[in-house]
Amino acid sequence: MSTYLSTPITVPDMRQIDVAVGVVLDDAGRVLLARRPEALHQGGKLEFPGGKIEPGESLAHAMQREFLEEVNLALHVPEDLAPWQVIEHDYGDKQVRLMIALVTSYSGTPMGNEGQDVFWQPVAQLKAADFPAANVAIIDKLQQHLGVEDDRPMVDEG
Repeated sequence: MSTYLSTPITVPDMRQIDVAVGVVLDDAGRVLLARRPEALHQGGKLEFPGGKIEPGESLAHAMQREFLEEVNLALHVPEDLAPWQVIEHDYGDKQVRLMIALVTSYSGTPMGNEGQDVFWQPVAQLKAADFPAANVAIIDKLQQHLGVEDDRPMVDEG
């Protein structure tokens, strides 16, 4: 005689990824950006550098590790760094929870250690760039926080 459990077993959704994102500002009011490699999810789009938060890892440690690995910057952030903004976004094939922090203290010269383009861009020009959908809220909050208006030319759609 076989016995079966009647309680349903739930499997956690493994598609959600926690990501540490750094919005790094320089003294000229520009933000550091990278272009995602074509072969990756959202390939070819611009992004604020960062990467996956490993299990048990703090936001500060994940950002420090990812920035050294990806863009050659040493971030100077407190160990108890709290997110400036948290965004959850569903891309359909995966869900991300972006833990975003503003960073103004760093050392090193940014360069794409993984072959990606890395560059500084004025905050007012960010909306003209091609970002993943989850980044729109970051851009809006950053421009609002800095009192910067979008300087894209108006487009006549008529």
